[in-house]
Amino acid sequence: MINREIGFAIIGTGFISNIHAEAISQIPKANLVAIASIDEGGVKKFANQYNVRPYLDHLEMLQREDIDIVCICTPSGLHGDLAMDALRYGKHVIIEKPMEISLEKADQIINFANEAGLKVAVVSQHRFDPSVIQVKSQIDSGRLGKLVMAEIAVNWYRTQDYYDNGQWRGTWKMDGGGVLMNQSIHTIDLMQYFMGPVESVYAIVDTLAHERIEVEDVAAAVVRFKNGALGTISCTTAAYPGYSNRLELFGSNGSAVIDADQLTHLYFKDSENGGVPVNDAPRENDENPTGAANPMAIKSDAHRLQFEDMIDSIQTNREPQVNGYEGRKPLEIILAIYKSAREGKSIHLPSAFV
Repeated sequence: MINREIGFAIIGTGFISNIHAEAISQIPKANLVAIASIDEGGVKKFANQYNVRPYLDHLEMLQREDIDIVCICTPSGLHGDLAMDALRYGKHVIIEKPMEISLEKADQIINFANEAGLKVAVVSQHRFDPSVIQVKSQIDSGRLGKLVMAEIAVNWYRTQDYYDNGQWRGTWKMDGGGVLMNQSIHTIDLMQYFMGPVESVYAIVDTLAHERIEVEDVAAAVVRFKNGALGTISCTTAAYPGYSNRLELFGSNGSAVIDADQLTHLYFKDSENGGVPVNDAPRENDENPTGAANPMAIKSDAHRLQFEDMIDSIQTNREPQVNGYEGRKPLEIILAIYKSAREGKSIHLPSAFV
């Protein structure tokens, strides 16, 4: 248990590292003390902006005793190795999505952390959104009835420059995939969080709108859940100018729609209104920036809530709400979608990913 100020460090200086730094700055008794990156110019700029010590060697940084939690904010293909380094130095880790790009390395992280008694959290900040909490409570209470269908659409837009300006983006080795692995993983995570385990997927993916990338910019998949329900996944980074991500849930007694991270529709068949449909969704602030067209149009509020959950999990010796096992779930689904697209057949989970 830690009863003093919590020391944070970040590895990586891309845009998302700024979101992490801002979230940490909003938490009482949390202190960002160091940043590490092989980008000398980037690490110096970040260190000056947040008044922390810069390191070009993350292993040197990890030797500091005042670091309790390390945030991994590098290209996805480096997440596993860097998380393992932090764990070996006795640090708890928060890993940006995706947890890894292979199940083998994800399992390595989980197993090592368990053996070492350390905590792992995988960023899925939207699980902390009020809309998600409300819908999950309605599902768990049985208010929506038997879940029968889920539909998600992530119709976002990314310019060609977005891929050209980051050498790792759009590659299998460092990005791990395209619109599914990078942009849609949060919504896929929420789908399985609401609907439960996935039994099988059948998918088609392609690269139709961007040049010089290896990965998909359009994807469509049909999902069968273990509870018998069906689902659809539709996503792209070619939907100019970029539209809100949307998740629709349908049960035997009601339905719910989350659009742009806000609960916009909530209906119950058995509501006491004489059979007239009533939308029980709360009215929320319409000014809710998303990454639909601009990956930098993201607020740090939900990250802060997840970081606070991580701190509490350490102090009370419980698992973080989105631990390694939870972070692994959307990764497994996405890898199954890729396998289905490659092999042209339905893939049952769990499956061997080669």
